[in-house]
Amino acid sequence: MDSMEVNKAIAAVLAAGIAFMVTGMVADGLVTVTPLQQTAIKIDTSKFDAGAAPAAAAVAAAPKPMVPIATLLATADPAKGEAFAKKVCAACHTFTDGGHAGVGPNLYNVVGGPHAHMQGYSYSDAMKKVAATGSNWTYDELNKWLASPQDYAPGTKMTYTGIKDDGTRADVIAYLRTLSPNPLPLPAAAGK
Repeated sequence: MDSMEVNKAIAAVLAAGIAFMVTGMVADGLVTVTPLQQTAIKIDTSKFDAGAAPAAAAVAAAPKPMVPIATLLATADPAKGEAFAKKVCAACHTFTDGGHAGVGPNLYNVVGGPHAHMQGYSYSDAMKKVAATGSNWTYDELNKWLASPQDYAPGTKMTYTGIKDDGTRADVIAYLRTLSPNPLPLPAAAGK
């Protein structure tokens, strides 16, 4: 191979590199990145939270006391809870034994389990603080958490605002209870 052929090969490589660089610069000039002003995926749960008050009325109203979870679980429907979870919660969570974490942790065997129960999941500092107390996900704790995650653990990375309807929340808890080889016994309702 003579020196003229080598020069042609080197020139071809340089020309391709320059063309690649110029194409990239032109593309960068043509495309502008605009940061998102709001969440890309908005989940509307209003049809599930039938008893939820409109936002403006909720701000003006005083918070109502929570109905005891034992009372709610007495009439809860796990099938309705499963339907709700598949439509709303499955965007971030999985529910199978040994399932992987999504945006949120897998929820199999969560009822009665410790806070921050999934090994290897990166929990927020707020949830780590709750877990450090040594408490478990009792029915009452799940009821409070699902009603308002931000009130339960301020600073949590769970952005879902909560299930405002008592019956729907109880249905979801009843469904989560079924996700265990040994479901935690239901609490006795007051007066029973």
